[in-house]
Parts: sequence; C-alpha cells; structure tokens
Amino acid sequence: MLELGVCYYPEQWPEKMWQRDAQRMVDLGLTWVRIGEFAWSLIEEEEGVFNWDWLDRAVDILGKAGLKVVMCTPSAAPPKWLVDKHPEILPVDAQGRVRKFGARRHYCFSSNIYREHAVRIAAAYAKRYGANPIVKAWQIDNEYGDHDTIHSYSENAKKAFQSWLANRYQNIDALNQAWGTVFWSMKYNRFDQIELPNSLVEEPSPTHLLDYQRFASDEVIKFNRAQVDIVRKYAPGRPVTHNFMGHNSDFDHYKVGQDLDFASWDSYPMGALIHGKMDEAEKAQMLRTGIIDQPAFNNDLYRQAGQGRAWIMEQQPGPVNWAAHNQSPHDGMVRLWTWLAFAHGIDVVVYFRWRQSKFAQEQFHAGLLLPNDEPDQAFFEVAQVAKEVARLPNNIADRTTAKVALMLDYASRWASLSLPQGADYSSARNMMNWYQALSARGVDVDIVGPHNDLTAYALVILPDMILEDTDVAQKLAASKAKVYLGARSGSKTQNMHIPDNLPPGAFAQLIDVKVKRVESLPAYNLDRVEIDGEDFSLGNWRECVESDEPVLARFKSNHRDQSPALLGNEKCWYGAANFSGGALDRVVEKLLAWADVPSSVLNANVRITQRGPLSFAFNFGEDAVDIKVPADAKILLGEAKVGPRDLVIWRE
Repeated sequence: MLELGVCYYPEQWPEKMWQRDAQRMVDLGLTWVRIGEFAWSLIEEEEGVFNWDWLDRAVDILGKAGLKVVMCTPSAAPPKWLVDKHPEILPVDAQGRVRKFGARRHYCFSSNIYREHAVRIAAAYAKRYGANPIVKAWQIDNEYGDHDTIHSYSENAKKAFQSWLANRYQNIDALNQAWGTVFWSMKYNRFDQIELPNSLVEEPSPTHLLDYQRFASDEVIKFNRAQVDIVRKYAPGRPVTHNFMGHNSDFDHYKVGQDLDFASWDSYPMGALIHGKMDEAEKAQMLRTGIIDQPAFNNDLYRQAGQGRAWIMEQQPGPVNWAAHNQSPHDGMVRLWTWLAFAHGIDVVVYFRWRQSKFAQEQFHAGLLLPNDEPDQAFFEVAQVAKEVARLPNNIADRTTAKVALMLDYASRWASLSLPQGADYSSARNMMNWYQALSARGVDVDIVGPHNDLTAYALVILPDMILEDTDVAQKLAASKAKVYLGARSGSKTQNMHIPDNLPPGAFAQLIDVKVKRVESLPAYNLDRVEIDGEDFSLGNWRECVESDEPVLARFKSNHRDQSPALLGNEKCWYGAANFSGGALDRVVEKLLAWADVPSSVLNANVRITQRGPLSFAFNFGEDAVDIKVPADAKILLGEAKVGPRDLVIWRE
C-alpha cells in the first residue's frame, strides 16, 4: 500500500491551530505524520523534570483525526542544560575547535555520557508512547552525518579510538605492521600513544585514516543500536527506522540498517544538484528538475539498506534554505519525485514540512503551506498524488530482484579518501555515472553491498571496489553472474597495502590481470580509448595492465599506445580506465549484450522502471515524449504520450 505523510512541529504553532491542521492533513490524503525529533528541551526542561502534556495533546489530536504518528527520539539536539552540565559531550572539529551549542547535532558519538542521556530520553519517550495505539512507528535521532558530524576529534573520541584499535589488533606489533609505521619513524609502543588523524604536518598513514573511518562508523552503529534496543523494549512490535542522508557516506549505512525494521532517507534533489560533481552546463539543463537519477539511486540504495523496506522521510516540497543556491523545482516535480519513489520500491513518502516556518534558521524552506496558512504549490501536487494512488490496486507488489547489481562498498569509499591519488577522483561520482548509464537504457539496477547474496544476478558491476575481498571474489566466482571489475578494484588489501600479487588482488581469481602502473589524469589530458573502431575521450584514471586475456578495447595515446583499456574472458571483464561519458555508454552497451540483459536506448529525459507487474515511464524533459506501451497493456495512470514532467503507468 502506497501512503503519504508529512513532518509536523506542533510546538512551533499555537495549539488552537493543531486540530484544523490535522483535519486538513487527512482531507489532503495524508495518513502519516512525523513529530518530536527536536523537542527535547520542551519535554525535559530541566534534568528529570518532564512536561509531556502538550505532546500528549498533539498526539491525541492527530490520532483522533485519523493519522498515524511516527515518533522520533530527540537526541539530534541535546538541550542547553545538558551541554552546560556536561560540556565534554560537544564534538570537536578537525582543527581542534569545539563545536558549540546553538543549532543541532552538537554531540560527539564517542561520549559515553551523551550516549547514556540519549538512551535515557529515548526510554522516556518509549515508556510514554510505546503502547499508544496512535504511535505506529519510531525514528531514531535525525540525519546522522548532517553538517559533517560523524567525525569528532575530542578526548572521548581519542580514548575510544585507542580502545577500538586495541580490540582490533590485540597487540601493538600487529598495528605497526598494518599501518606501515616503519615508513616515517611512526612506530608506536602502546595503544595509548596513538593520536587521531587530524592536524598533522602531512597526511597520516592511509591505514590509520581508514581505521579511523571504520571506528567512527562503528561509533554510529553503537549509538543507534543503543536507542533501537531501548525503544523496542518499551514499544514492542512497532517498526523502527532512521532517516539517512544519501550524500553522506561517513558511516556504513548497511550496518546501521541491519538494526532497523526499515530504512528511510531525506530527498532533496535541488541541493543535490547544486552540490553535485558535474560541470555547470549539465547543471544548467537540470536546474529545476535535479539530477534525473539521483533520487532513484537513493531509493534503490535505501531499499537495500532497509532489507527490502524503505520510506522517504523528508521529501523536498519547494525551494530549501541550506544549499549554495536554492532554486525552485519546476511545477510538477514534487508529484514526479513521489511517483518515482513509489516506482523504485518506496512504501511511504513524507513531505518536509507541513507549514513553512516564520522564524529561525529554515524560514526560506518551503512547506506544503505558506507561513500564512495558504497552500503552496506542493499542496496541490500532493493532493493530485493522493487521488492518483487511490486509482491503483490496493496491494502494490514489491520490486523484484533486478538482473543487474552495482556494488557499493562503504569501506572502499573511505579507502578512496585515504589515498585518492587524484584531486578529482570520486567514488560517488563513478557509481552515479554507472547507474545513470544503465538507467538510460531502461535497465533496473539493485544496489548491493559485500554482504549480499549475488546468486540471482545476470551481471554484477564493481565500479571501483578498492579493498580486495576474498569472500566477495568467491561469491562472484560461484555465481552464474557475469562480472565487471572497474579500475582500482582490489588495488588495496583490507590494511591499505598493495596486494602481494598486485591489483586486482583477490579478484584475480576471476580474471588473469596484473596492474603494473596507474595514472590520475587532468581534465585536459588528450588520451583516448578506441572501442569497436570508435574513439572516445578518456576520464581521470588510466592503468597499464599485463594480461593474456582477450583485449576488447585499447588506449590511443602518445604514451604506451594500443595498451589494453578493456579486456575479459567468459566470466569477467576488467576496465583499465575510469570510463565516463560516451566511453561508458559504449561499455555498458557491450556489457548488457554480453550478459544477455535486455535494454534499449531511451530519450535522454525518459526513465522506465518496473515495480512488480507495473511499468512506469517518467518524462523529466521540456517536451512531450511518445512511450511504446505494449498494445495489450492496460494504462492505469496517464497516457502513452507523456507530457513534460509527467508519467504513465501500465500493467501488461
């Protein structure tokens, strides 16, 4: 069942407005309302002194109107009295400066004192509302990682990191070997000598930095799990989530997701475009639609992180306040993003927020209502979606397993930051390039991690899984899937060393390749790659490989001309370049044909995807597009000639 909801802050509006607000939400077609994530200082005005009355009344009003409540634990914004009593809970930035009270997310994940208080307030919330029939789901904290808040360089973090290292390595000699401390006389005699990897003269050992990233991720997992456990204790049977931020990869979202009942994420396509890694000409074309495939990618990612279940907990309804520039989406985009989410397996879309704020930091952030209570553009688009959802079958099937999988390994993301070897190298951009190239051919894609079962896929693509993984290599070898290994795959061991047998390390069991030299290339490089007799420009990475495998494409250059750019056998192909643009499109075409995955070239502004027996076609462009709907199909929504920023849904 596809449902809609909204984020609501009753504490920010006079109580006389609450009942009318609740009724308008129901009349609009909303069924869920999220509350409470920034209410700690109003609930517990002093330590141990609680005022639940106003929140009790708000929950009661919302429930009597027919709404289901997502209750949030409020640990994203600890109150001033707690900071004053325990200033050591505050995070410290990489320059050693304390990040003070006055906004939100002002806590260090490594503070045991703060974790205890976060669990205590979560327990108080859950004891109060765990059995309340109106409160149907729970959200833990809010947006881990927002404003670069995963990493803290406090004394608490240093001591916790030292303890984490002692547990990981058991003895200091093992750490010295793993970190290569003989290199610059960096040898340690005890774990308590180890510092955090900030404010150094040069970069730290890449293993030091990678281990710190692993540690920081584990601190988030531990913090989240502590609240999940206490909420489940006092609110048994109620699903628990956290609202992830798609652009943040500072912690392992899969591992946090394993402790949740479903994952959710916050969708802001306009800001994602402004802060995205693409040239300005591309951004100009997508200014008011956002990057076409960015929401779809994250819908697929968080469906995986949620073990098949995912929501959007905050959907952008108009201009926001926090990006470098804050443009308005085209009329119709809120509706289109909502249907795109449903098509990609999202069950509930929640809009942020009900009413635009009159005060504080987010005054420019649009809502469904204007500050004076008049409907804004998104209000009408949400009303349209609610009516359209009612026209579809009640029980919408889940997404079926795709034929193609893209592997996203968070530890490899951190490895690329530890040793980028190129100022413009971006694992996130690489992954999105692959996703876009596949989606542009109408191919559904699953995002998978190293822990996932891979047996059902026809093609598994590892764009740049930098850390070699013997278990993944063996799973791929045992599967029936065709495999693509991108440049840099297996180029480092789990300790950030070059593998003894050279890259691709453990993945060499799939293909006989040795990487002898790598280059990171500037944008003005003139090297090209020849694929099937056609020349394409080369991106920012090139490798020199040694192999007896068949060569499928070659470099054209005044440096080592005709050396292999793409080679492969019946099981696995290896790309010796960071392909993008036309070269990537051609490689994707060849890969899909090789793996016998059906595809077709779509209009650049069109995306087609499936959810169960339903097919969805979306037009993000400025002109109407004719979609080839099968003659025997039944159109459930829209028309085969899809207008600008519109869609058609059919069932064969």
